[in-house]
Amino acid sequence: MVALSGEVSRGGGKSPDPRASHEDRDRVVDVLRVAAGDGRLTAGELDERVEAALTARTTGEPAALTTDPPAGTAGAVPEVKDVVRIEQKGSSARRAEGWTVPRRLEIDSEWGDVTLDFTGAVITHDTLHIALDMRGGALRLLTPPGGVVDTDPLVTHHAKIKARPRRGREVPVVLRVVVDGRLSLGRVVVRQQRRGRGR
Repeated sequence: MVALSGEVSRGGGKSPDPRASHEDRDRVVDVLRVAAGDGRLTAGELDERVEAALTARTTGEPAALTTDPPAGTAGAVPEVKDVVRIEQKGSSARRAEGWTVPRRLEIDSEWGDVTLDFTGAVITHDTLHIALDMRGGALRLLTPPGGVVDTDPLVTHHAKIKARPRRGREVPVVLRVVVDGRLSLGRVVVRQQRRGRGR
């Protein structure tokens, strides 16, 4: 962390933690959401830590809130691209373990399948917009607990949308996926992964 400009340690003493900026707080909240999405924090723990992060006054306070999620998430949040594009024709595309979810995903697909597995993905924002242009084939979405998919804006023509309703105990929404665009002669399949039943 870099101290606020103008802060100088005088007399050789230890300088206090610099004040936390909005960006510092938001970065910690993103890390906490990822941890909750992976099942490392309960809903109660997430709420408590997010509240503490948003009211933190120094950089040391929010940093301490991420010390117990496993290494790799408590450090810097991966860089998130604003737009990612998937183009394929007559083949398949898949995003699985460890991929970073962008803010917007543009999919142009003909006669092939596109699978997006969010259960092992790095989720740093609470909303993903998918602009879909698909002819034939299928878009398969595998969401973690707390994942919600909205296909209402999608225009379909001779197509099917299959989504299993969420069951069991309600959990906080960690990712909202909004699918718009058009789908012809294909289908969208949404399935939620059940994890941490004992939590």
